[in-house]
Amino acid sequence: MMRITGAVAVSAALALSAVACGDGDSDSGNGNEVTIGFMGDLTGENSGLVIPPKQGAQLAIEQYNATNPKVKIKFKTYDSQGKPEQATTLAQGAIKNDKIAGLIGPAFSGESQSVAPILEEAKVPSVSPSATNITLGEKGWKYWHRVVADDAVQSEGAANFLVNSVKAKKLFTVSDNQDYGKGLADAIGKAAGAKGVQTQTDAVDDKATDYSSTVNKINQFKPDAVYFGGYYAVAGRLFKQLREAGYKGKMMSGDGSLATGLIEGAGQENAQGALLSCGCLIDAEGKTNPKAKKFADDYKAKFNSEVAIYSTEGFDAATAFIEAVKAGKTSPEDINSFLKTEDIQGVGKQIKFAENGELAAKDIFIYEVKDNKLPLLGNSNEAKVS
Repeated sequence: MMRITGAVAVSAALALSAVACGDGDSDSGNGNEVTIGFMGDLTGENSGLVIPPKQGAQLAIEQYNATNPKVKIKFKTYDSQGKPEQATTLAQGAIKNDKIAGLIGPAFSGESQSVAPILEEAKVPSVSPSATNITLGEKGWKYWHRVVADDAVQSEGAANFLVNSVKAKKLFTVSDNQDYGKGLADAIGKAAGAKGVQTQTDAVDDKATDYSSTVNKINQFKPDAVYFGGYYAVAGRLFKQLREAGYKGKMMSGDGSLATGLIEGAGQENAQGALLSCGCLIDAEGKTNPKAKKFADDYKAKFNSEVAIYSTEGFDAATAFIEAVKAGKTSPEDINSFLKTEDIQGVGKQIKFAENGELAAKDIFIYEVKDNKLPLLGNSNEAKVS
């Protein structure tokens, strides 16, 4: 995993450079080039979750362009800072001014809720590497896709892990009360409750820094595990305050916290043993498939950092568009029709979409904080707590 203060800072600079470089002529209507956008938080509080998929997508497109294809792909980034209102303005400009043929993203669920209707009306396809809110797949959108499992799948996988490996009898769920975080925390509580686990829940203000009220409720309940739904900036503060208040049980969060920024926020000692669930695959050693190892090596050579959260999914999302362009599909509607038929092995999972844009693959993976890293424990049905 990247060090948030080192490689991520460098990556953020690269992302900013890409944003600046993308301000020139982006007309993709000359027949020899199409423009594919990437949208997400590249400079905000949770950019550590978005820079890796942006870099994964960039790598895929650069490798494709290096083959000197008949039609090249221009990669243009849009820094939404994770804000839905900012994302909608950017999406409108991307469609009208830049004439994008497709969009990788938006990265987060809240901005996806706002942007997808705009893309739908314009008939521009999107593939998100990381937006996991359950309701996104229930809107009936025809141009929306994602290459990561939703929170219903994640909640079932995480609940199985909490019951079978952690042996939790009591679970306290906390959310940041936002689209993604609340949806995940609620789903985790429901899935665990269905397995006989006693649950309680609470929410914190993601703009606040003092979570003592929630921490007190947790310590009074005395759960075996706490699961936080939200992003690593808040998770780090919550986990730090839990440990400082004497909580000894397991702490767990989802894909929104799978970044070394969690360790920085909680403090390395407080973060040790924290568990993370994710539909994303971080496999630098290629344990799951040979493509994963080659991708990890290429990624490190390009960006001087290890593969991280959603970098694999960013590469796969870009690959979905690349395969369409290679097949001669260059208009947004033709690309969208092609996406419906794709069935190829990505560097992470099989790239195959259901009719509603959901990924067919349903694997959830578990990671655990060890020192300043977040190594893979394994599939949620097989992973064991160390």
